[in-house]
Amino acid sequence: MNRHILMILLLAIFIALVGIGIIAPVMPLYASSLGASGMSLGLIVAGFSLSRGILQPFVGGFADRYGKKRFLIAGLFVYAVVGCLFTWASAVSHLVLIRIFHGVGSAMIVPIAMAYVGEMAPRGEEGRYMGLLNIALFSGIGGGPILGGVFLDIWGMNSAFWVMAGLSFISMILVSFFLPEQGSSIDTSARKFGATFAAMTRNRRVMGILLSRMATMLIMVPSMAFLPLLMTEFMDASGLKIGMVVASRTLVTAVLQIPFGKWVDRGNKVLLLLWGTCLVSLTMFLVPLAGNFFHLVGLFAVMGVGEAIVWPVLGAMASEEGRIYGQGSMMGVFNLAMSAGVFFGAVVSGLLMDFLGLAWVFYLVAVFLLLSTVCSTLMIKSTKIRAEAL
Repeated sequence: MNRHILMILLLAIFIALVGIGIIAPVMPLYASSLGASGMSLGLIVAGFSLSRGILQPFVGGFADRYGKKRFLIAGLFVYAVVGCLFTWASAVSHLVLIRIFHGVGSAMIVPIAMAYVGEMAPRGEEGRYMGLLNIALFSGIGGGPILGGVFLDIWGMNSAFWVMAGLSFISMILVSFFLPEQGSSIDTSARKFGATFAAMTRNRRVMGILLSRMATMLIMVPSMAFLPLLMTEFMDASGLKIGMVVASRTLVTAVLQIPFGKWVDRGNKVLLLLWGTCLVSLTMFLVPLAGNFFHLVGLFAVMGVGEAIVWPVLGAMASEEGRIYGQGSMMGVFNLAMSAGVFFGAVVSGLLMDFLGLAWVFYLVAVFLLLSTVCSTLMIKSTKIRAEAL
């Protein structure tokens, strides 16, 4: 039964994330065509992360109590609606509002999918199971930009948004009819979310995991939202080339998830986290120095190797803590940290672009990522897995 549930879940998430990846090379250019400044681009990203971040912990807690499937269906429906709304936007403010609504849907998709997988993963195999989920996530996000670049070059920006809407609807139907409901493996009915959250904040290991997740998400802003502008400004790149650079990173991450997931289960997770993050930080720092399209493809492929280590490590750590606090609750807070990283990264990156220039966004984000990871690994290493009194 678990294999059946896992395959349906991974297929649905892959289809939905292809739709999201399709708009990656289109969104920054669409916003710029409407007159968006660096700060406006940051707000478009931040609006998505703000609504997603606020809702994720509550959605995770409710999913533990009332079932996960209904939230996943609702999130996919929102994605389908958002794809249609993008085609009607005529001002930057419209994009900000749509992205806020988009974040509402996202709060009910990735955290719930992670909670599903966390419940299914046998003890000691959390890295492998999270690696399988990451394959679906990164294959979708990685393959989508290439398709989006083709649609942008041939049929224009709106074509990518319509495809996003259609794929999200297909994924929603798949989940509705073929994915069974899943409860929680521990009794959360008597818990209040506030008590669970407070217990997490008292655990240095959990807070270290959340700090690392937040820091690693900072790179999403320059590498996704600002990369198309960098390539257009300095290389006059086509939509297809932009999509290929983005895909070189995410597809490498996807391909390496199975071997690296098994490696994570057997290895020193803290050390692997540090190594992977150092690799990501170094390549991010070098992005503005890339001389041509092929250099960027190579740098983003190496960045994908680093992320192929980091993602299953943090996913496995979060899944281990989910056995104590409830998978839905833990993954909701885990993804809140992700949203916080994107939110603050978007605001700060927008300001850096307007005042210091585009290259400094990449330099300073890379340095902050490295320093934050050193702090988080010290916190994680200092505390063993333990159950808090809830």
